[in-house]
Formats: sequence, C-alpha cells, structure tokens
Amino acid sequence: MKVTFLARWYPHKYDPMFGLFVQRHAEAVALFNEVTAIYVHPDEKATSKYNIERSKENGVDTIRVYYKKTNKLTSALRYFKACRKALKLAGKPDLIHVHVLTRMGVVAYFEKLFHGTPYMITEHWSRYLPGNDFSGIIRKMATKIVVRNAAMVTTVTENLTQAMQAHGLSNDRYVTLPNVVNFELFQPKPHHNDIPKIAHVSCFEDKSKNISGLLDALKILKDKGIPYQAVLIGEGMDLEAMKLKANTLELNDCVLFTGLLQGQTLADTLASCDFLVLSSNYENMPVVILEALGCGLPVVSTRVGGIAEIVNESNGILVPPADTLALANAMEQCCHTYNNYDPENLRAQVMEQYDTKQVGKLLNEWYREIIHPRCSS
Repeated sequence: MKVTFLARWYPHKYDPMFGLFVQRHAEAVALFNEVTAIYVHPDEKATSKYNIERSKENGVDTIRVYYKKTNKLTSALRYFKACRKALKLAGKPDLIHVHVLTRMGVVAYFEKLFHGTPYMITEHWSRYLPGNDFSGIIRKMATKIVVRNAAMVTTVTENLTQAMQAHGLSNDRYVTLPNVVNFELFQPKPHHNDIPKIAHVSCFEDKSKNISGLLDALKILKDKGIPYQAVLIGEGMDLEAMKLKANTLELNDCVLFTGLLQGQTLADTLASCDFLVLSSNYENMPVVILEALGCGLPVVSTRVGGIAEIVNESNGILVPPADTLALANAMEQCCHTYNNYDPENLRAQVMEQYDTKQVGKLLNEWYREIIHPRCSS
C-alpha cells in the first residue's frame, strides 16, 4: 500500500527532535508499506518562496517544504500551497495518515473530497486537555469536520481520546495507537554509580514540563543531605533560565545540563542512570518514559495525561502535578529503592506493545481495513 503521512510536527533542519515520535511511526509503517512523509515549515531565512528538500530516511520517502514567512494571511496561503506541491511530488496514495491537527487535517479532508482518498488521524497534541488552548470558533468547527470525516482517529493515550470527545470531536472509531521505541537502541547496560543518578529528558519548555518545579524538588533533596547527581537532558526555550535557576539554588555541584542528546549518545546516557523523573504539568504519553523502561529504569512522574496508563507501582512512583514536596519525597524514596526493580522486567513490560515492528503491523492492519472497501468496489 502507498501511504502518505501529512505531519504537522516532524524533525527538520532547525530542530532534529521536533515530532521525532511521528518519524518513528513512519519508519514502523515503512517496514510493510511504501511511505512518503510530508512536512511544511515556515522559514524566516528563506531567500525564495519555496524550498523543497527530498530524501530517503530509514526507508521513508521524506519531503520537506520550507516556505518564506511573511504576513499572517500570505503565510497561511503559502503553507497550503506548499502542501499541494509536496502532494503532487508524492503522487496519489491509497491512504493519507494525518499526524497532529488541524491544518494537515484540512488538507486531507479536501483530498478526500476532490480525489476520494481516505484519511485517518493520529493526534499527539495535549491542547485538548483541561487548561490548554483548544479554542477559536473557526478552529473548533474545522476540527470537528475533519475528525468526523476521518476513517478512524487514533490517539497515543485513552486520556487524550476522552479529552477530544469532551470537545465534541466525534468519530465512530477512536483507537489508542502505541508510540514507537527502538529497543535495540534503548536497552539496559551494566553500571554502578557511587550515588543515585537521576535522569530527566525534555524540550525545556517550563510551562508544560515544569523543570523549575523539578529544580525546587532537587533543592529539597540537597538540603536534606541526600546525595545524588541529576542529569538534565535536552534543550529548548527555557534552558538558559533553568540553568540560572539551578545556579541561584546552588545546585551546580549536583545538577548537570547536557544539552541536546540524540541516538546512541542519548540511549547510553539514559542507561547509565538509575531512574527517570518527569515533573510535567500536563502531558500525553512521553516517549522518554518508554525509552527509560526499555533501559530498565524505574520512573518517578507526575500523574498527568496518559502517564498512569503505563506507570504504576510495579515500575515507578506517581505524584500529583505541581506538588514540589511530593515530587521530592518520591525521588528520595526512589534513591533508596531503585535497585529493587528488575531491569529486565521493566523492559519486558513495554517491549511487546511499543516495539517498532509490532506498531508497524498494527498500522498495517488498520490501513487494510480502511483501504479494502475502495479496492473491492
């Protein structure tokens, strides 16, 4: 089958981590089908209206179109024109798989309307959750139309499904689609740390990830005389502010900011730690939790989004969001108990469901169910 991914988020030349989980889904599909991934990005540095880059990446035909950013109306028109250019290059697919609404969903809706191409949706965005920014009459109306006309809608957690339905986004078939983890890359490795080594991985956007709250909790541990080393991995808009806060809290001797890590370096760094901590105010299902469990690490996390669908007493500790003391207490507990968890057992809990090949097979089955009526007509 020929499948086209229309991805609102996808790694690109300015951010190699943006929408990495969408790219992993594309790679899983490519094990069984012909896949083209399309991504469109505004470019303030562009010297021409459109710049098209096409490459083969891990079996995925990847088309990125960068368009020159200008005023709001012109940029919107260029966005949709860029999508048309990419779709023409890709050729007519059997099915379009939209990742992240709403713009790409509108494109897919018109492809169905004018060319009869069915589409399905996978939503990753936490904007539907309480306290987030799913608003605007036009956006809501367009999203309802796009969702209603999709062959099926998948989300990465049941929690996100319920949040979308609460906004009146109706479809006869909502299904949970697991995220993808490369378990050949993320696996346990023997190590011994003199003091507990705590990992944190995020995009360093404090509003959602609450790194400031994590630093406050780490300060509580330090003041209690509990030895540890915290390795904070990633980069983003609030990285420098978090470095300044760590310095103000006098945490420089026990907190290390690594910056962006990728691939084997990320996997090795994660596997060298003793447990993972996430302090998010809101989330869906962070892939880093699955990667940490794949490395045999227990997880301390806030109970937000779909995290409770995977983290429980057998593999970690959950605490309320925005509760600094509870987070500090959970980390203190895990500093004493991380060795009680069996790494191979933690890994086994996620391997079967989130393995690349298994997710690829699942998507392949869904594609056949959607495409079959067309093929038989």
